Amino acid sequence: MRLLLTVLLAAVLVPVLVAGPAVAESGKDCKVDPCKTKCCCKCKKTDQQITNFVHDVTIPWPFRKHVSDADGDGVTDNIDKCPNTPKGARVDAVGCPMDADGDGVYDGIDQCPDTPKDAKVDEKGCSGDSDGDGVADGIDRCPNTPKGVKVDRYGCTEMETEFLDTGVIRTSEIRFETGKVDIKPESYPIVDQVGTTLAQWPELNIEIGGHTDNVGTDENNQKLSEKRAQAVMGYLVTKHPDIAKGQFTTKGYGESTPITTNDTPEGRAQNRRVEFTILNKEVLKRESPLKR
Repeated sequence: MRLLLTVLLAAVLVPVLVAGPAVAESGKDCKVDPCKTKCCCKCKKTDQQITNFVHDVTIPWPFRKHVSDADGDGVTDNIDKCPNTPKGARVDAVGCPMDADGDGVYDGIDQCPDTPKDAKVDEKGCSGDSDGDGVADGIDRCPNTPKGVKVDRYGCTEMETEFLDTGVIRTSEIRFETGKVDIKPESYPIVDQVGTTLAQWPELNIEIGGHTDNVGTDENNQKLSEKRAQAVMGYLVTKHPDIAKGQFTTKGYGESTPITTNDTPEGRAQNRRVEFTILNKEVLKRESPLKR
């Protein structure tokens, strides 16, 4: 008889508790609970409270035990394997928060749910781009790119990529007045680009090597290459105060190490070059602004 009464009581109480008194009042005062539980008009009871109430009235007193949800994630404590889930985080069937884009900010809290892998994010899960080159911080291997410079998918210029991969920057774009050591003004942007790159590596020991073509005597080309290397170093330490003069040594190679033929104007132009060579390449292996 007691069991029959219990079943009948549950059958009557559950619909009333779920629907609430507003059903009889055409639903005018019915509002959905902020936690997105079922509507319980006026009494404003949550699903958990309803469950506990039904449990109390249908289970004999010695056997009552409420099934609670301490962190409010919708998974009851008896099966919740992650009992301290932050408010607002989406969870799986066992109450553990999910992170679809793997940025360390849980789904539901993450306001930028499609963050690229390895990007640095804030507490909202959104990434920044400090130098404005279109590559997110954390992915950007060259985070101080000058504005407007074209970069690859890692945020680096072609020059910086060569530098990272080989430890050498080689350029024939630094041009000098014929037979002189004066850097032509149109070459300043190239030297400045090199300076911006090297300024991020104060630990590096760098040799600035000057090279010429084979026009003229060996002796003159040797002296010319030495003075041109010194001119480049002087420009860098003057225009880029973050660069320490003690980082650099200069050396003239004259015409002794061509990289292509000297038999054509194009070949001679490539051989008239400046090379920035890292002498302590082991530094490149460390974690740094340029190599992440």
